[in-house]
Amino acid sequence: MPTDVVLSAAHWVYLIGVLVIIVTMLFRANVVVPSVIGTLAVVTAITGSPIQGIISIFSASFVAAKELFNIFLVITFMTALLNSLKRLEADVRMVAPFRKVMVNSTASFLMIGAATYFISLFFWPTPAVPLVSAILLPAAIAAGLPPLVGAMVIAICGQGMALSSDYIIGVAPGISAKAAGVAADVGLIADRALVLSWITGGVALTLAFLFMRRYFKPANTKLLDEWMGQAPDSTLDEVESQGTYDKAEIARGTSGSELTAHDSLNDKEKRYSRILAVITPLAFLGVIGLMLLPRFIPSLPVLRGGEAAGLVGGVAFILMTIATCMAEGPRRTLDVCPDHMTDGFVFAFRAMGSVLPIAGFFFLGASEAASAILDRPLDQTPSLLFELISAGQQYIPENHFLVAFGVLLVGVVSGIDGSGFSGLPLTGTLASALAPVSGLSVETLAAVGQIGAIWTGGGTLIAWSSLIAVAGFARVHVLDLVRALTVPVLVGMAISTACAVLFF
Repeated sequence: MPTDVVLSAAHWVYLIGVLVIIVTMLFRANVVVPSVIGTLAVVTAITGSPIQGIISIFSASFVAAKELFNIFLVITFMTALLNSLKRLEADVRMVAPFRKVMVNSTASFLMIGAATYFISLFFWPTPAVPLVSAILLPAAIAAGLPPLVGAMVIAICGQGMALSSDYIIGVAPGISAKAAGVAADVGLIADRALVLSWITGGVALTLAFLFMRRYFKPANTKLLDEWMGQAPDSTLDEVESQGTYDKAEIARGTSGSELTAHDSLNDKEKRYSRILAVITPLAFLGVIGLMLLPRFIPSLPVLRGGEAAGLVGGVAFILMTIATCMAEGPRRTLDVCPDHMTDGFVFAFRAMGSVLPIAGFFFLGASEAASAILDRPLDQTPSLLFELISAGQQYIPENHFLVAFGVLLVGVVSGIDGSGFSGLPLTGTLASALAPVSGLSVETLAAVGQIGAIWTGGGTLIAWSSLIAVAGFARVHVLDLVRALTVPVLVGMAISTACAVLFF
């Protein structure tokens, strides 16, 4: 990369825009408006035309929408599937088997973690929090597991491990790959984020177990009675209004649903519910197998780009249709399936819609996306962030650990507003710019930034993130939960980042 880059006004405006967005995140406020203003200012500086700047407010979000719409579709299909499973209560049946082996505190610790990760990997933590809290957490508390420890495990395995890799639905690696300009290598980012999430989560769970083991108690049903008699944490309403609203919406997407014990279904529906509770996880395990097998058997075709997301979405739609047909009958299926799809689209845009203008601004830092936003040839489009990095590369440390931990820190800062996904366009673009001058691969840096952003803002370290839902269902003080999670999660992220540098 050349070092004799001449910085223009547009470069400085873009840099100021990035800094303003980071400061806004530090104040745990939504960054959509700063992103839109930044887009207007940068394009005006590039073109010299305020009219083009105003047009770019639309075109930047439009380009981001085209790049990320496959992600919205996957969320839509998965949400539609979840809604169809709820009709027959198959979602509850998928979790219920874990309860049978929760005979003591340690077994409950492990089972809550496994169930939360299992559900969150397929559907995000959206249904995992209410499902695990309603079905498994009471049994765990009666077995002697403290409510605070149960909440820690749910947060680490759901909002942390499952959401930071997002291996099945693919929202997080998809955004990171698009922002980094390596959309074709989204699978590699997903693989590395998956491994890093396991390392982070494994360390965090181990430390949580060691730190909290002395609070474990023998099984006693009186523990459950005491827990049920506790009032919800009064600080939840206070922190719920802080940070980014869409993240709280993700966490509370199914919190209002009633979780029953299958006594409202007739015999035929109960049979269908048991069938769906088996075939749904088996189908997605098959999808995971198709994704992983080419890594071990090179002769098999590799799912590239958006093919993995398409496979997940297609399987979800087929399962949704089957579940709806079982619940409503063939004729009603024609009417109910579109309703599930509409609900899925509403949830997808409510949860992720604010990412579009944010991504639009950061996409201006890469010439390929900026070319589409400005509607001009690629060779006439500046690569703002790359040229800024090139101009200042003498100040960038050559130590791989410092670069990787710098990207991790940016990810952590971007998550302070309580929305882990809003920081991914920044970490992805920064990874792409730093990779050539640091010697680390762009996929590794993007995965590290993704870990930092989602573990922080996704719901393990920030009280005004989706952690409020975990604390609310567990009936623990949300700030106590944050304090208990801080050291395990930070140590886990530090170790996983060091492993990324050493082994990737």
